[in-house]
This record gives sequence, structure tokens and C-alpha cells, in this order.
Amino acid sequence: MQVSINSEIGRLEGVIIHTPGSEVENMTPENAERALYSDILNLSIAAAEYAQFSGVLNKFTRVFEIKKMLSGILEKQEIKNALLKEICQHEGIPGMEYKLAEYTSSQLSGLLIEGIILERNNLTDYLSKEKFMLRPLHNLFFTRDPAMGINGNMIIGRMAKRVRVRETIIIEAILRHSDIFETNILKPSQPEEEITFDQRSTIEGGDCLVIRDNVYVIGSSVRTSPQGIDFIIENLKKHRGVYHIIVQELPQTPESFIHLDMVFTCLNTDSCLVYEPIIYRLNPYRTIYIKIDNGKVKIEEQPNIPHALKKTGIDLKPVTCGGKKDLWTQEREQWHSGVNFLALSPGKVIGYERNIHTLEELHKNGFEIIRASDILSGKASIDDHQKCVITIAGSELARGGGGPRCMSMPLRRTEVQW
Repeated sequence: MQVSINSEIGRLEGVIIHTPGSEVENMTPENAERALYSDILNLSIAAAEYAQFSGVLNKFTRVFEIKKMLSGILEKQEIKNALLKEICQHEGIPGMEYKLAEYTSSQLSGLLIEGIILERNNLTDYLSKEKFMLRPLHNLFFTRDPAMGINGNMIIGRMAKRVRVRETIIIEAILRHSDIFETNILKPSQPEEEITFDQRSTIEGGDCLVIRDNVYVIGSSVRTSPQGIDFIIENLKKHRGVYHIIVQELPQTPESFIHLDMVFTCLNTDSCLVYEPIIYRLNPYRTIYIKIDNGKVKIEEQPNIPHALKKTGIDLKPVTCGGKKDLWTQEREQWHSGVNFLALSPGKVIGYERNIHTLEELHKNGFEIIRASDILSGKASIDDHQKCVITIAGSELARGGGGPRCMSMPLRRTEVQW
């Protein structure tokens, strides 16, 4: 599969996901914050909700599971040895790769994701308050963040939190060695010689939206730094042509503003979903428009993202998360990923059913509301509607801090006629 992401909304032809497993449950109230959660998830409920999400995706597109692909590349001894060495060095357990190499590829795939219990066979480990020698990857089912497709490239994320770095190591290994994907890999941590590397560079997929093949909207957030965005700018400067980057500053707190896709996502060629208090209301968070014309950079401020997009010839009507009547309702539904919709194709999106005021606003704008259960049972079909919202249960998944866009890493989308 040739990686090709030239929009947020083109028909989805390939996507990477991870079905949450025991790694989601292996936390306590004491370490939930360290795991980047504000609460503990009930796996049995979250798994049932996730099954609706993955079920719809499997009906619509080609789906790749991380655990299965990881097991596949671990069958190759040279790759297995190199990957284990890199992970063990990162995790501060050098030498452990030799013991881990004794496991089968299937067993090892599970351990690298779900964690390895600490053996208390010496005094240091006996006295340790840690349960795991290798901590579980609690956030892996948010596959959006460790890597992001931009045109024919996959940018390997440089995560702001150390607890998520192993995700990028695993994703990069899969992209390089699975024999499934054809792509050019870019790494902010290992840029080409002519690009200066800044240690402050961080960039995560939730902050990167490809609107058109030469138009990008990127969040400057608690997880993506200006230096990380500069990495993208420097790469684009090497290419001929005109490119547009719109940078939106985001609040550092609360955690519901962790990424841009929690306040702005695309629905169709003519509409977007917004959290109005950040995108439109008076606030200190700037919108910056950057034009790169054959290597020359021009930077200016704009009132908001939709206004800046008009400079590129894209005119999107905003649909308001939580409806237009009540700021408290907007805030409540934004907290539960009310903006975080994933487009399956232009005008056909998937999101949580709990955000009823957002769904009402979408319905007012011509979107039919369809339950995921009806799609899965065959009662309804995505193709029967020009514009629709597929709703999945999200009472538990939403507590993890993300929605369908967060839970997906698109690899390929068809071209969009603007």
C-alpha cells in the first residue's frame, strides 16, 4: 500500500488501529496521571464500544492491527534483535533484550504492548514500588499520535511524554519492515543533515491536519512545540511549489485541549466542526498563517482557522460542538471529544453518540444520524447517504481522552475534488 494522505476527508482506503487490551486496565488511581489518563477505564465496557468502532472500519476500509503487524515483523530475527535492543535501551533495562528474545513473536508482541511484571529477585526490585519492569502502553489505542501521514510521507512523532516514546519505536519498525507499506519516513529526532535539529522539537499526530495536498493546519499545543512545526516547515522549503501552514495556538490546560483535533476537525469539502470558544471567541490563542513559496517563508496572523483557509481557496462552514445555545454544553461535549470525528469519506463521519447537542447541530446541517449497530447488523448502509454521522457508544472510551480521530492512523485516502 502506497501511503497517500492528501486530505482529512478523502475516502479512507487504509488505517492502522490497536484494539485495547489488558494494558488499558493495568493502572491505578495513583499512576493514572503518569499514564496520561484522568480516570481509569473499565476494559469490558471499553472493548465493547471499541468493537463498534473497529467493526464499522472493517466494513468500510482495509484495517491493520498493530499487535498483529508487530508479531509479523518479530518473526525476522535481525529485526527482532534490533527492535528489542532499542526498546530496552530506551526503557533503561539494557541487556534484557537477550531474555526477551527467547519468547515467540506472538508472545513478545503482547509483552511489548501489555507490559512485563517486575521479578522481585533482588533487593532493589523487591523494594521497588513499580509493578512492571516494562510498563504497559496505556495510550496505544490512540494510534493517531505516534506517526502521521502527510502526502506520501509518514512523519514519526516525537512525543512530548516519555511514557509514549515506545509507541513511536514500534510504529516506525512496522512501517519500515512489514513489507506492506511504501512510504518515505521522516523523523524529527533524526532529520537530514541540512536541517538543524532542535532538542525542543515535539510533534504528535493529533495536532496535524492535512486539509489539501498543500494546505496543513497544525496545533501548537502542550504536545507539539513550535520547533516541531519548524521541522515540517524546513522540509517543505526544500520542495518547489506553494505550501500553506495554519498554526493554531492551544491552551496548556485542561487536558481536553491536548491536541488540535479536540477543537477543530474537517467534515466535508464545505464544512468543519469547531469548538467555538477557542476557534472564534476572543481569547489569547493566536492563529498564524505561514506561506511557503518555492522555499521563501512569509508569516502573518489571522483571526481564526476558517478565515485563514479562505486565503488558500478553501471555504468551510463551521458546525458548532455542543450547539450554539449554551457555553456549558459546549464545554461539556468538547471534554468528551465532541469535536473529535473521523471522516470515512467526504461528508461521512464517525463519532460518539453521547454528544447529543453536537449531533443535533450536525443534523441541522444536513447530516443523517446512523447508529453503528445498524451499520453492523445490515439495517443501514453508509453508501445510502450523501452526508451522515455514524455514532458509536462512548461512555467509557471517551474517558480515555480521545475520540475516533484519535483512535485511527490513516494510511491512504482517495483524492478529493475541491
